[in-house]
Amino acid sequence: MAMVPLNGIELNVQTEGSGDLVVLVMGTGSPGRVWRTYQVPALVKAGYRVAYFDNRGIRPSSECAGGFTIHDMVADTAALISHLGAPAHVIGTSLGARVTQELALAHPSLVSSAVMMATAGRPDPVQQAWSHSLMDLYDKGVEVPPSFYAAAAVVRNLSPATLTDPIVARDWLQMYEFTGSSIGPGGRAQLALGDYEPRLDAYRAISVRSLVIGFADDLVLPPRLSREVADAIPGARYAEVADCGHIGYLERPDEVNRLLVEFIGRG
Repeated sequence: MAMVPLNGIELNVQTEGSGDLVVLVMGTGSPGRVWRTYQVPALVKAGYRVAYFDNRGIRPSSECAGGFTIHDMVADTAALISHLGAPAHVIGTSLGARVTQELALAHPSLVSSAVMMATAGRPDPVQQAWSHSLMDLYDKGVEVPPSFYAAAAVVRNLSPATLTDPIVARDWLQMYEFTGSSIGPGGRAQLALGDYEPRLDAYRAISVRSLVIGFADDLVLPPRLSREVADAIPGARYAEVADCGHIGYLERPDEVNRLLVEFIGRG
């Protein structure tokens, strides 16, 4: 990946493939390379030039430890699209989906189509409580044991359908334990973005062709919240993927990739 100066900071950016541009926007606390597991290969194979990056707050992109807003992240993504050659199909998940829908609202000329996965247009009390708890632990200098973090992450992010296989469940637990439980100041700043005013009414002004994908067993941002966003955006399509949780793009990649390629290909 390459460090690119954009919007007054540096973003760690990678591009693969050729063709129309697709920009992938990751969620809270995760690096852009997570997309590389399944979505990037599928989109490159479908004939797209795919860009993925570490959002501000995720090293080696600028950490911006003093804090930032969702509008800063929207401006980062807009600057990246302009740098790479607008317009772009933009796909985001979780916090990245909020960035995507705000980008579609503020800069429609930059967005050929928008896909929002596991999203919301209003704050959810349970998710806010979780974020506040993590911020409180960070502020007090408390680091939970990796094994506890792994167990909590698996229960929160994965579907019971995935965890019925004990071998698969152990693999996920080992993966989360390996990644560790610590967050940095930039990750803490991303968590703070969970406090925001409801935006569903504003999204009624989005004119970009949009697809919203909910994950049926998502406990972090339940699919009813994604459906609300789809209902607010004029003409938006809603699809729900069964037997997956908050990271459905990793649990059910074939179905998610089919939806993505099918939708952006129509444009």
